[in-house]
Amino acid sequence: MSHEATQPYQRIVQDVRDKIRSGQFTAGHKLPSTRELADTYAVAPGTVQRALTELRASGLIYSHQGLGSFVTDTAGATLADSTADSTARILKALQEQVQDLTTRIERIEKRHDD
Repeated sequence: MSHEATQPYQRIVQDVRDKIRSGQFTAGHKLPSTRELADTYAVAPGTVQRALTELRASGLIYSHQGLGSFVTDTAGATLADSTADSTARILKALQEQVQDLTTRIERIEKRHDD
C-alpha cells in the first residue's frame, strides 16, 4: 500500500508497528508526545489520537493520563503472532491455489488422453 493511498493515522500506526517489530521501540518505551507526533507526521493532533486509539486497541501501547503512551510488554509478541498468522493464511491460500491448478491440469490431461 502506498503512502498516498494510506490514511494519515494509518501511516502513524504502521510506522509505530514497524519500530516495535524492528526493536527500535521496545517494551516500556515512551512514544513521542501527541504534539511531537503531529509535528513529525504533519497532521492534526486528532489524527495522532486516532492512531494511538488503534494502537491501544491492538494491545501494542497503553497510555497514562499526563504521562504519555508506552509500548506494552507484549507488543513484540503480539506483532510476531500477527505476522505468523498472516504467513499461515498466505501459505494456506497458496496451497489451495496449487491444488486447484493441479486438479485443472489433471482434467485437461485426461481430456487430451481420451
